[in-house]
Amino acid sequence: MVRRSSRSAAQTKPETIEPKADLAASKTKKHASGTETIAAVSESKTAEVKTSISKRKAVHAEPPTKQQDSDEAAKAAARNDGDDGNDDDDQGQGGSQRSVKKRKTTAKKQPENDAAMALAPRTAIASLKHAMYIGAHVSASGGVHNAVDNALQIGGNAFALFLKSQRKWVSPPLSDDARVQFRALSKKHGYDAGRHVLPHGSYLVNLAQADPAKADQAYGSFLDDLERCAALGIRLYNFHPGSTGPGGDMAGACSRIAAQLNRAHRATAGSGVVTLLENMCGSGNVVGGRFEDLRDIIAQVDDKSRVGVCLDTCHAFGAGYDLRSPEAWAATMGEFDRVVGLGYLRALHLNDSKAPLASHRDLHANIGTGFLGLRAFHNVVNDPRLAGLPMVLETPIDDKGPDGKTVENRMIWADEIKLLESLIGMDPESDEFRDKEKELQARGAAERKRIQEQVDKKAAKDSKKGTKAKGKRRKKSDKEDSCDSCNESE
Repeated sequence: MVRRSSRSAAQTKPETIEPKADLAASKTKKHASGTETIAAVSESKTAEVKTSISKRKAVHAEPPTKQQDSDEAAKAAARNDGDDGNDDDDQGQGGSQRSVKKRKTTAKKQPENDAAMALAPRTAIASLKHAMYIGAHVSASGGVHNAVDNALQIGGNAFALFLKSQRKWVSPPLSDDARVQFRALSKKHGYDAGRHVLPHGSYLVNLAQADPAKADQAYGSFLDDLERCAALGIRLYNFHPGSTGPGGDMAGACSRIAAQLNRAHRATAGSGVVTLLENMCGSGNVVGGRFEDLRDIIAQVDDKSRVGVCLDTCHAFGAGYDLRSPEAWAATMGEFDRVVGLGYLRALHLNDSKAPLASHRDLHANIGTGFLGLRAFHNVVNDPRLAGLPMVLETPIDDKGPDGKTVENRMIWADEIKLLESLIGMDPESDEFRDKEKELQARGAAERKRIQEQVDKKAAKDSKKGTKAKGKRRKKSDKEDSCDSCNESE
């Protein structure tokens, strides 16, 4: 579990939005510097909360699933409304029709809409040096309106959700009751649905699909999500661009994606929903591994006000864009601005990476425990150009319950949100920062080593294959050259 970083006595903690009586209890503690409001759920209380959660009767969420299309080198984690929204392996697109394989671990869903289960208060944005709206991809099990309470539970100032089941192409329509409650709860708790709520598109959808029938199926699901966004007052919609398919070219795939976006934009004219292309890790035939892919799609979209980008830190790192030092961050953002344009950046997914730079692996790690490290996220939350954008965690929250079974521990997200907020304005050369950085790196050391060994083994294997292939090409080339010589001599 990520523990909240302790600030020095001379440093002022961010103010918190005092939860309402029907949501969470909080207490006031006196300090020499004045009175500060802190969460009722302290570190000593966390263990008690986790035990309480595991014992309470709750609806069980279906375990996350994965779907892989080997022909398109794409893996899709098809999750339903009740899943946590975490990518934990290489994510691709392709609209594969293969059966869904379930995880072996069972994720037990924590109680929804329980006033006693608030894990952390929301930080008042005005108290932060930069207005960073940080949250997580929360469950919408039982109805999209439940996502609001779940975001509130972990102290998020932004949140993501799935608008319908991720396991099916066709889902029941959005109910009037869920729509009304979502709008009412968002207003009640001060969530700007138009700016800081970021639905995630279905992994089944591939807008680059070349097959007409499959392309229409993907478009229908995509359009349905945009219509749900409009009904809920949501103005940002994030999705994975797609896959070229076997033998497909990237240019053609980008053109097909743009054509589908133009079609969907015309069908939802007046809604104002902005479709956000998510950058990818660059594996296989997946579109979006390079900033140039995003540029080429946007260039062909007719209404530029309806398209943007959601930058995923793990995906960018996996694709080869370094974010770890201030210089690397500046270079990557400069490249994004040159190729795509910072004006198109509308949201971020904040995920550390279990895999090293340019590995083309999409393996999300908890903040500070992966190869990106804490300094990368200090760079992100202290960049004033990103102020006001929704920043969504998709980090793992699996934990072991008292009975040894894997359960969701949302306290991990609550702690990570507070950790990220604590980095805003923090001196990265301070002992506080260095101690936290060292602690988190130690926590993820074993997993980094394991994945690094996998990457090194694959690289060695590929290199061996490449050497053999190069030898074969050389022999073929020698024969061709000798033939050319013969022809010339004649």
